[in-house]
Amino acid sequence: MRSVYDRTRRAGVALAFAVWAADARASDGPVDPSYGRIDGDVDVVGGVGGVVAPRGLRALGELRLRYLESVGVYASFEDAGVLGSASEPRTVFVAGLELRPLFLYRWLRGHETRSAWFDLALDSIGLDLGAMFEQPAGSGFASRRGLEVGLGLELPLLARASGPWLEFRGAFRWSDAALGSGVEGADDMQAVLAVTLAWHQIFSAHLE
Repeated sequence: MRSVYDRTRRAGVALAFAVWAADARASDGPVDPSYGRIDGDVDVVGGVGGVVAPRGLRALGELRLRYLESVGVYASFEDAGVLGSASEPRTVFVAGLELRPLFLYRWLRGHETRSAWFDLALDSIGLDLGAMFEQPAGSGFASRRGLEVGLGLELPLLARASGPWLEFRGAFRWSDAALGSGVEGADDMQAVLAVTLAWHQIFSAHLE
């Protein structure tokens, strides 16, 4: 068991060193400050992960479509039953708009640095605004509706736009009852944190 652990540890160290060395070699030559983000005009993002909510965990699936890495749409579905969690509400579906204002501003003005990980992470900061449809225990799907406002940060696992990313998003959610009357029950206002492992793929759709 010890030898297996040692081999695994050495393999992990070797992989980390290889990634670092590849990035170091790449930084010695000309650097594409877009890191592949202008290889196409559309970014398709699909991911799975989990949501940390006040009453427990929910499994998460998410899809995002972005234009020029700046604006886009998203949809996500959360399910407590997949994890056997007592989280309330049981399921949540959210669909909305995303705004990422930093990339085009920094890139067009030449403010990108030579660090792909730093630039990609900084430019990934985005705002979400979506419509929320919840299913409380004992109720039908989308029986409670509301609004979501979120803030996200994404970390590339490779030094390029297309590939695996680790994503973190925090959001506040209000039910229609809380928005309309200001009277809040236990679940009419929630703060949640989502962690997602996602794949980003840039391609050309030639949208104009």
